[in-house]
Amino acid sequence: MNIIVLNGSPKGKISATMQYVHFIQKKFSQHELKIINISQKMPKIEKDEKLFHEIIDEIKESDGVLWAFPLYFFLLHSHYKRFIELISKNDVKSIFENKYTAVLTTSIHFFDHTAHNYMNAICDDLNMKFVGSFSADMYDLVKEKERQRLLLFAEDFFEAIENKIATTKTYKPLSYSDFEYIPGDAKDQIDIGNRKVTVITDSDDIHTNLGKMIDRFRKSFSSEVEVINLYNLDIKGACLGCCHCGLDNICTYQDQDEYIEFYNSKVKTPDILIFAGNIQDRYLSSRWKLFFDRSFFNGHSPTLIGKQMGFILSGPLSQIPNLRQILESHIGLQQANLVDFITDEYEDSTQIDALLQNFAKRLIRLADKNYVRPSNFLVIGGRKIFRDDIWGRLRFVFQADYRFYKEHGMYDFPQKDFGVRIKNSTMMLLTKIPAFKKEFIKRLKGEMIKPHQKILGK
Repeated sequence: MNIIVLNGSPKGKISATMQYVHFIQKKFSQHELKIINISQKMPKIEKDEKLFHEIIDEIKESDGVLWAFPLYFFLLHSHYKRFIELISKNDVKSIFENKYTAVLTTSIHFFDHTAHNYMNAICDDLNMKFVGSFSADMYDLVKEKERQRLLLFAEDFFEAIENKIATTKTYKPLSYSDFEYIPGDAKDQIDIGNRKVTVITDSDDIHTNLGKMIDRFRKSFSSEVEVINLYNLDIKGACLGCCHCGLDNICTYQDQDEYIEFYNSKVKTPDILIFAGNIQDRYLSSRWKLFFDRSFFNGHSPTLIGKQMGFILSGPLSQIPNLRQILESHIGLQQANLVDFITDEYEDSTQIDALLQNFAKRLIRLADKNYVRPSNFLVIGGRKIFRDDIWGRLRFVFQADYRFYKEHGMYDFPQKDFGVRIKNSTMMLLTKIPAFKKEFIKRLKGEMIKPHQKILGK
């Protein structure tokens, strides 16, 4: 069989992900796996219509498509995202219809599920026959058990194509509304005080719902709100995945474009930061993805600590819980406070006006209180993945992260709490005594709330 592998790594053939593909090829030499380096060649693909259609023709003649990529910021590389956008822009979705497909990723298992959810949904939107996905740790290939697991995944994919099996669809098509938002006047303007409010967007069309929502939000305040368009920035290129920044947070693009200076002076400095964008496919635009990817010069360390943040979005956010989870988790991992999402889904201009006005009020009120909501499972779990890998196998690569984590007490391993360790050992021994065990079980529920009762008693 002829399988097209769409490589989503900007590193091309030296990508860790491609080593997994090469291993599959060696073990299933009866099939041809042709690799096309999408992310690495994306600037050329976008400019060269002939090259784009040559790739589409290769896909058309294939028996199956393997989307293979490393994770970048909860998802995939911005160039890979742009390729998916070009499929719709150039009206070639029909080429993918009924093609058997699968997804292979490499990562440290940080939000790999959101990347897989996204690609599964994209494949469903393209009416492809989605067989399954495989999420590998970046070094799973050196483990015999994981190599065997990988081969079973590949075998299942090939057999699905050969036997023309029926496949399920997980995601329904998105439903877009043609509602036009007509904003009313902002009669009650809010005093910003000494706070700085900034809106970052990827749209400068004031006649769209997004443009009008941004303008209505801006007019909710008595002082000027800075609105920055990502397309007005000089950004020379996408993240290269080179990890040049890992040692000292110095990007390989340093001083070559405006991104670093923009992030340090415009993203890090406001007290209140709003991200605004149009939903495209099942994410935001590839320009927004470029923004997030390039911010990786900060490594895995939070840079927006304590900020009040929120999103103004145009599109069916409520139909894409995966996107909401990505955005919520990003803000949580930044140790900032996510105040709200405002969208045009309500299809009622008066209600949207009220939501935007209240959004503005809450942002100022919560900024005055320095409120940041508690972390949830996704944020705590994600932070622990970073903690363990930066302390361990990735320390020599991400030395800047290691220093930050150490300085900010983020190496909070449970085994460091010697008091708890002594208590656990003592209690485990005592509960082996039948009489003590009986009394322990009897009193356990009451003992669990004693610390809370002490606080309530005060």
